Amino acid sequence: MGHEVYTPRVDTPSTLFSQHTFDEFDLPGPVRAGLCDAGFSRCTLVQADVLPLTLAGRDVAAQAQTGTGKTAAYLITIFTRLLAGPRPDPPQPRALIVAPTRELVVQVAADAEKLGAHVGLRTEAVFGGMDYRAQREELRAGVDVLVGTPGRLIDYLEQGITSLRHVQVFVIDEADRMFDMGFIDDLRRITRRLPPPGRRQTLFFTATLSNRVLSLGYSEMRDPAEVVVNPEEITPDRLEQRLYHVGSHEKFSLLLGLLASEGCARTMLFVNTREEARRLVERLERHGYVARGLTGSVIQRSRLRVLQDFKEGRLPLLVATDVASRGLHIEGVTHVINYDLPFDPEDYVHRVGRTARVGHEGKAISLACENFVYSLPAIEKLLGFEIPVAHADDALFLPVKPRPRADEPRRERRRERSVRPRPVAATEAAPDPPEAAPSTTAPPPGDTEAGGKAAKKRRRRRRRRTADASNPPLPLT
Repeated sequence: MGHEVYTPRVDTPSTLFSQHTFDEFDLPGPVRAGLCDAGFSRCTLVQADVLPLTLAGRDVAAQAQTGTGKTAAYLITIFTRLLAGPRPDPPQPRALIVAPTRELVVQVAADAEKLGAHVGLRTEAVFGGMDYRAQREELRAGVDVLVGTPGRLIDYLEQGITSLRHVQVFVIDEADRMFDMGFIDDLRRITRRLPPPGRRQTLFFTATLSNRVLSLGYSEMRDPAEVVVNPEEITPDRLEQRLYHVGSHEKFSLLLGLLASEGCARTMLFVNTREEARRLVERLERHGYVARGLTGSVIQRSRLRVLQDFKEGRLPLLVATDVASRGLHIEGVTHVINYDLPFDPEDYVHRVGRTARVGHEGKAISLACENFVYSLPAIEKLLGFEIPVAHADDALFLPVKPRPRADEPRRERRRERSVRPRPVAATEAAPDPPEAAPSTTAPPPGDTEAGGKAAKKRRRRRRRRTADASNPPLPLT
């Protein structure tokens, strides 16, 4: 299938915004009003290259990082197209946006509500972990723009809750992540329910325009145009990157120094496993920091609450795994710290893309210990340059508080119970006799101690044992 490849029209390779404005496009009044409310006037590079194609009805596969304005590019396309045609009664989805993570679905839906405040179109987000019945009733009430994760979409489609036969624009956001998370079979089940490629517009947005993404795209597109970025623009141009070589036993000490010296107001720290995220949060809290973890094991309501606290500034440190790194659109992130270097070099690009978004400055700091430094060559090969190495002075390594033994209080209580001394009066009145073989006869009457409860207990136990021995159990018949 033939296709064209477009490269961004840039004046310099380090420019995020183009010289083009939204006034150059024939956009409906409600769409212009939404852009004005959001404070958008100039197009980003991605928007300047994608919008002329998508507004003309072309299918597009675009390589675009998060924070480059890709979400606004396809939302503008959707709103413009839907406003130009009749609306089914009752409303049925006329635009479908599929995203790999719940966080990304929530963010896209929020952006649609913001940019589409004046268009009069209903947007609904569906994803796992939330009230199934409530989402189902919203769909039954009618929706124009449907945003969802593959699994929850398939649930509603197979139950006949909603239909995709009226879809005019189909968007896959972070298509490469769909492959990483094993959603390709689910995507094909969804596309089989859509109108054929000739009767819908299809838009793919991906951080890396790999062969597997293009292969999927071509099977679902008609005469697609590729929009790619230059290799030197794979990370934000206002992003300061640096790397420290440090031993794993000193890594947390260095992290404490960096947090203190950098003044990290809103920082994302990335690790490779859920368990490491849990441990890092625990250690940060022990040193007086407010931190929370965001991993795949956190239930959905808690995830949304953690993200909201981070967005609104109540949570300064967010420790995340790569499950969260590709679905977050959070403005104002000042620092990204790779506490663990990622296994996959593409994950590095996605991680550091959380900061220096939409023209803002940001810092990405990586700690390369002996456990993960082997990932560095592949990362630098993808970036096209070597990450600058910084030297950590001794003053940057802060003291680490020892971890308290969690079982100490419980142990101490057990020890106290097991060695609790008898009352002083009892021991003084009748000291323990020398040890002898245990007696099998009852003590003589009157041989009692003043206040000697412990001695009485011992005698009662002996009497019970004697009684048991004199009355053996009857043999089984």
